[in-house]
Amino acid sequence: QEQLVESGGGLVQAGDSLSLSCAASGPTLSGLAIGWFRQAPGKGREFVAAITGIGYGTNYADSVKGRCTISRDNAKNTIYLRMNDLKPEDTAVYSCAGGYNAASTYADDYPYWGQGTQVTVSS
Repeated sequence: QEQLVESGGGLVQAGDSLSLSCAASGPTLSGLAIGWFRQAPGKGREFVAAITGIGYGTNYADSVKGRCTISRDNAKNTIYLRMNDLKPEDTAVYSCAGGYNAASTYADDYPYWGQGTQVTVSS
């Protein structure tokens, strides 16, 4: 059973940077693709970024392209999301998810989910 736990969320000012972490446990982490998704109040779940099991392929949503970087360190069982130039519209609960479809942008491709971490960006 794969388990994922997010951390690093908080309250920041517009224009600031923030790094989120996703700690993973379970077998064959290198075979597990990881996606980051977010959900703002009153809105549906939105794709943010995804990375393949060994970190050689990535995908980003147009809304965050150029501002976010997804990476992973499988030896440390950790996946990261670095966000720069944060905007108020980035405010949401951010969740990491694991699946077996490489760098998929679709939430339905990820059977394992963390509990989420709140990111709030003030103007």
